[in-house]
Amino acid sequence: MTLSIWWIRRDLRLTDNQALTAALAAAEQVLPVFVLDRRLVESPYTGDKRTAFLFDGLRALDADLRTRGSRLLVRVGDPAAVLTQICQETDAVAIFAQRDYSPFAIGRDTAVEAALPIPLHLTDGIAARAPETIHKDDGEPFVVYTPFGKRWRSFGPFRRSDILPAPQMIRTPALPSSMPLPTTPALPSSVPFVAGEGEAKRRLGAFVSGDHAPIHDYAKLRDQPGSDVTSQLSPYLRWGMISPRLAALAAYEAIDHARAPGSTNAEDAQKGADTWLSELIWREFYIAILHAFPHVRGSSFRREFNAIPWRNDEDDFGAWCAGRTGYPIVDAAMRQLAAEGWMHNRCRMITASFLVKDLLVDWRWGERFFMQHLLDGDPAPNNGGWQWTAGTGTDAAPYFRVFNPVMQSQKFDPVGTYLRRWLPELAHVPLEYLHEPWKMAKSDQIKARCTLGADYPLPIVDHHAARDRVLEVYAAAKGCYNPAHD
Repeated sequence: MTLSIWWIRRDLRLTDNQALTAALAAAEQVLPVFVLDRRLVESPYTGDKRTAFLFDGLRALDADLRTRGSRLLVRVGDPAAVLTQICQETDAVAIFAQRDYSPFAIGRDTAVEAALPIPLHLTDGIAARAPETIHKDDGEPFVVYTPFGKRWRSFGPFRRSDILPAPQMIRTPALPSSMPLPTTPALPSSVPFVAGEGEAKRRLGAFVSGDHAPIHDYAKLRDQPGSDVTSQLSPYLRWGMISPRLAALAAYEAIDHARAPGSTNAEDAQKGADTWLSELIWREFYIAILHAFPHVRGSSFRREFNAIPWRNDEDDFGAWCAGRTGYPIVDAAMRQLAAEGWMHNRCRMITASFLVKDLLVDWRWGERFFMQHLLDGDPAPNNGGWQWTAGTGTDAAPYFRVFNPVMQSQKFDPVGTYLRRWLPELAHVPLEYLHEPWKMAKSDQIKARCTLGADYPLPIVDHHAARDRVLEVYAAAKGCYNPAHD
């Protein structure tokens, strides 16, 4: 019987898996293989929580495979060497994998293809639409989100017929020797995410289903970190535990449902679903940017800002990492990240702006820290988000946009639901001082059982002075830029 290899990387699912489907079509038997590349798990851009989530996801995938007559083969080492060895141990005729677009992934796949004695076939699947298919009329890549989104949407909605069904049976031969997946690191109990395709589908269904689905309120409430209206699907999209096409299909179907006669809250529901679809397209945009401009993984897209003289104060950075800046919304968000391996998107923008603009710390420090702690840490959207906030990227927020952490807190967490959840030391602080606790008099601190400088830190920086400072620094860098030096 002919045999193909399904090389699993960021596609831990059976439904709508182009690489698996191609492998099944190419041979009578399929060998699912995961190669644990130490370069990734030991990278300064990874962390224990995301690694643990990956391992749990692989165990869930193995369980799904076993219900279909297959199971997962796990090996450790350099993918080129490991896959070559497996080819020698089997009669495989080809290897199938999803194409990835990070510079590391492209280099790895090039090396593997050169070393293999059999063909390596790369399929789509990381993005709902392959980034090379979304371009300007002249073939050049988009560098602004809005026209990218319009072109992306111009291909029309996804339909149920576009989604590849999970195979009922996968014929797999007796496996070569396989190592068990490591049990460490383990996912802490504070992390509210269960890995696996089944959980990803459950979350998607809960988000979009019914007349009062959370997606209907998404446009109105998505920026409120204390509201439970986000899908929290990003860790599952990161590891391909759910197909981005299936997620986009769910958005399109929610839009259609909102437009149907008799739909309740039709306008809000349609706007909510459409806004969520736009967020999925933002992910696609950043994948396309990384593909077309790989230099963004290490330097500013807007090269004039490579000359910024960052302060990079280690103590300030440490306070930011620990959630001890004295600005409640920043501290609450950083503590959520530490506990859950996830952070609300509005809070990602606020914390990033504070690090870069208020503390004048290089955005790459924050990018690396997020990659070390986020379950959904993904090179493309993480880099894109940081450069957007820093004002250094494509389609970036203007460099002179500096988030005011107090105003952001008051606007998006007006009654302090989010702050009180993550900052128990502020539990008894009256709402009038909650967003600016440094304004409390000594008597107020005693009543609130919160002594500033002891129970909760005083602000490590004056926001207004910091804003003036960063605007001068950015303007100087912009004014001194000479493209001829690139």
